[in-house]
Amino acid sequence: MSRKHRSLCRRTIILGVIAAFAAALASEPGQRAFGAAVGGMFGLEKYVYSQLGPSLAYIPSSLVTYPFKVKITAEVSAAKEKVGGFIKGVCHANTDYEQIKGAGIEWNRCDIPFPFDYAGNLRDDYIRFKEKLKEYADNGIKIMAVTPYPDAFIEYGVDPRLPENEGRLKEIAIFLVQDLQGLAGALQISNELGVPRFVLPLTTEEAIRFMAVQLEAIYPVRGDVLVGYNSAGPQADIHKMMKPYLKYCDYVGIDVYIGCFTSFGNYLWVYDMMLDYLWSFTGKPVILCEFGYIGDGAPKTPEEKRAALARYGASSEAEARRNIKDFVKRLPSSIQNQVTENASGDWGNFLFNSDFKDHFYAELPAKNVIPAYPHTPEGQAAFYRDILPRLMNKPYLLGAFIYCYGDSPRCYVCGQSDCPIETRWGLTAMDGREKPAYFAVRDAWAE
Repeated sequence: MSRKHRSLCRRTIILGVIAAFAAALASEPGQRAFGAAVGGMFGLEKYVYSQLGPSLAYIPSSLVTYPFKVKITAEVSAAKEKVGGFIKGVCHANTDYEQIKGAGIEWNRCDIPFPFDYAGNLRDDYIRFKEKLKEYADNGIKIMAVTPYPDAFIEYGVDPRLPENEGRLKEIAIFLVQDLQGLAGALQISNELGVPRFVLPLTTEEAIRFMAVQLEAIYPVRGDVLVGYNSAGPQADIHKMMKPYLKYCDYVGIDVYIGCFTSFGNYLWVYDMMLDYLWSFTGKPVILCEFGYIGDGAPKTPEEKRAALARYGASSEAEARRNIKDFVKRLPSSIQNQVTENASGDWGNFLFNSDFKDHFYAELPAKNVIPAYPHTPEGQAAFYRDILPRLMNKPYLLGAFIYCYGDSPRCYVCGQSDCPIETRWGLTAMDGREKPAYFAVRDAWAE
């Protein structure tokens, strides 16, 4: 056989393998098998590896077809008219209304507390929340409200896993959309229900039903309120399963945090890729429900990591793994709770191999950064200065919510005050002072 023929045979075999691989991923069993195989190989959590097959099956094809699709539809135009143009939003704003509006911020995204107590009466938390929304409205700030999470329903006696509770689930959803008319301009059904700490104890399939039941109930009575749901990153598995229910959505949402949680793919153009894929795959108006950039943080040295382990009686990760239950018992309760509630069996893997490892060591790894945008106040400001014009030029994008308005005293995940991962996102410092990012946002949105 000649060299030319051998080369042709090799190319044919390679193309055949690629075609067979793509065909296998076109089926749900193929997607599940691929995810399980890769998950087992690398010790990934189920909620992570279940995304792999659908991601490879749908994201590339959506990006290939995106250039040939219409970028703005009647549905997009109608939604933009409802919200009054591009949504310039922030998550978890405080009550310094003049400072908020000074940055060009027009929307605040916040969580709705569960409305009813065990006896069916309105809870004080909900009443105070509603009063706060009235204050925002009186000061010219609109609201995107996030409905309660599955664990809140379970806590107050409405377990969404039980079919007999679907009626009550619908009633509560309808109550919220009607009770908040004039106060909330948009509702998001729960939050990131592919992330263990938000979805557990529900499975992904139960979470889809949880969202679908509520959306189907509120869509006919929503009035001028936009309704939809969001995902953490691309989550093609979530959006694939939600396709039959997109007719009950005014938008689909996505949360993107490039350069903060992973050591790969950290480029601004990945925002374009994620948003374009979602528009192409769903055909629905898109809202960037959360995005941001950590304004401070650094990796820990090997010595600092050993010191962290020694505080809890271990000289190395290997020693901690050997007696993992005893080791976890010595950790602060906030970290213990994360391990016991979210680790699926292997506590050592959760502590030292999942993304929670960075929380345990309270570090920001050196590779978790977008080149040219260091995790400093100045780097954070440069990020907003450059990303906001890119976002506003996307015709199908209804708006974006910056995470978040102010720095936090403690990480809400691990409870540590020195953990940079969930404490240094703010446009303002803990004392209320405007950071460089505040002025970058103000100037970018003004233009």
